[in-house]
Amino acid sequence: MVSPLKVEFQFDFGSPNAYLAELALPAIERRTGVKFEYVPVLLGGIYKATNNMSPAESLRGIKNKPEYQALETQRFIRRHNITKFRSNPFFPVNTLMLMRGAVAAQFEGLFEPYFRVAYHHMWEEPKKMDDVTVFKSAFTASGIDIERLMARAQQDDVKKRLLDVTNDAVSRGAFGSPTFFVGKEMFFGKDQLRDVEESIVEQTRHLAARTA
Repeated sequence: MVSPLKVEFQFDFGSPNAYLAELALPAIERRTGVKFEYVPVLLGGIYKATNNMSPAESLRGIKNKPEYQALETQRFIRRHNITKFRSNPFFPVNTLMLMRGAVAAQFEGLFEPYFRVAYHHMWEEPKKMDDVTVFKSAFTASGIDIERLMARAQQDDVKKRLLDVTNDAVSRGAFGSPTFFVGKEMFFGKDQLRDVEESIVEQTRHLAARTA
């Protein structure tokens, strides 16, 4: 029986931590039997709405903290046996085109291949994915009909959907990426995945007890 619990992974392709976190989600799904809903949001819009900034900006000039966060990232990579991750030398990348493309791909039933290709060209074979020429050639080389999706991404329903989910994320407490919602409970960052899984198990148990 599929659990009625709603579990969301809110992501922006520009966040390396969202890339890393997503690689750990299939194992959580296997252990819990709950599927994550993948929700594209615009991180730039979230930052603007919450007066937040990227870690690259917020950590600049702070002694020891950036080094510690790099250490934590390496621990996460080892724990989850991640081998393909590469830093993007063009970071930060403006992700508006990528995220509208993700929404368009959802509408067109092409989300899974689009999602994998986008992450591949952002964090496995990193490219400057806010350059239109680079963007098109990367997706085309990976077998995606990107001209079709780019045209779809310019339509009002796609733009509205991305704006709406971004605003909804902020209204529910989001301030960055990755953000997870387990029911109404919010968790931020890849380092909260253990708590995310615990919450899924706990809330699933409570839902099962109520419907028994």
